[in-house]
Amino acid sequence: MAIIMGDNQYGKAENRVVRIYRDSARHEIRDLNVTTAMRGPFAPAYLEGDQRNVLPTDTQKNTAFAYAKSVGIDSIENYGLALARHFVTDAEPVEGARVEIEEFAWERVVIDGVEHDHTWTRAGREVRTAAITVDATGEYVIGGFKDLVILKSTGSEFAGFLVDEYTTLPETHDRVMATSLVARWRFGTTDVDWNAVYPQVKAIMVREFATLQSLALQQTLWHMGSAVLEAIPEIVEIRLAAPNKHHFVVDLSPFGLDNPGEVFIAADRPYGLIEAQVLRDDTPPAHDAWRFSAGLA
Repeated sequence: MAIIMGDNQYGKAENRVVRIYRDSARHEIRDLNVTTAMRGPFAPAYLEGDQRNVLPTDTQKNTAFAYAKSVGIDSIENYGLALARHFVTDAEPVEGARVEIEEFAWERVVIDGVEHDHTWTRAGREVRTAAITVDATGEYVIGGFKDLVILKSTGSEFAGFLVDEYTTLPETHDRVMATSLVARWRFGTTDVDWNAVYPQVKAIMVREFATLQSLALQQTLWHMGSAVLEAIPEIVEIRLAAPNKHHFVVDLSPFGLDNPGEVFIAADRPYGLIEAQVLRDDTPPAHDAWRFSAGLA
């Protein structure tokens, strides 16, 4: 029996890159968490400690910061593409590069009804993500978000499910449905207005969540994904993960109180985890587009 080296990659994880634009009195801020990973003929580094093909992770870190200045960050997708293309084109041993990015949103402070030019507070909304892969098979961009916490107080059911001797869950035709949604979508092209598409995808998903009379969270995910694909031709595939944030009606009868679905306990665990992939039937191959590094995006 021989022991061989399998898939490998290496890089610099979670570089906190903050870019402030000071071109005018009204400053702009982009706040990123950037991971880079190199793929290529690096087995000698593992097997023999031979570093001749290894671009140091510290160099990758420096490049991420330098590109924040020289290329700029008009969108995390364009910034990630520029980084990945640089590594593959300019670092000769590198055959493939993966760049994963989280973007943290900031909101301007409002003073006497006017937005302040250079002060922000961290916005408590979802984290925008992007994952870019460049290799010999092509260029792949996955947009997305995570931690989109969304809840509706009715319009959700769960009934008619399989029952066995261990089932205690009662059927319901009116329940709270809540989740912290993770959504990632793969583009079939890099010719995209990234900053225009992102809010469009989010708005479609929120609309479907809110308006569908849901018979299950699974059904909701299908409608969210298919609605995006119908509306945005540049997107070829969507992957969704939704933990079911359960809300259980509290029994207030010991206190002589009725509780017609008004007071709940929010249970953080255990939780149902619902996942789905929605794609076009002619979706082009993804190759290594979904092979993650740090798993940020």
